[in-house]
Amino acid sequence: MPRSVNNVASRARRKKVLELAKGYFGRGKNVWTVAKNKVEKGLGYAYRDRKAKKRDFRSLWIARINAGARIHGLSYSQFMGKIKTAGIELNRKALADLAANNPEAFAAIVKKIQ
Repeated sequence: MPRSVNNVASRARRKKVLELAKGYFGRGKNVWTVAKNKVEKGLGYAYRDRKAKKRDFRSLWIARINAGARIHGLSYSQFMGKIKTAGIELNRKALADLAANNPEAFAAIVKKIQ
């Protein structure tokens, strides 16, 4: 009996990886072994950096809130402590947006917590 190979599935698997490798430089876009390695590496980076993006944005928001609070004579930790005790439930993203784009509203929040 002749050997049976599932060529359809093999080709589909390779085609899927080569589609993901579209736009890569040199042999990375059309040579199966090179493309497979590059795509695996790229997907690993994508997974890692989806988590890192959340950390990066949180640190950006904290920096913006800190800059806005220091204008009013408070540190970030003092400001956030007073926000919590005052019962103001704005998250860091909203507070950072106010500090950067709407200083009057941020000043009103600072006035309310003091």
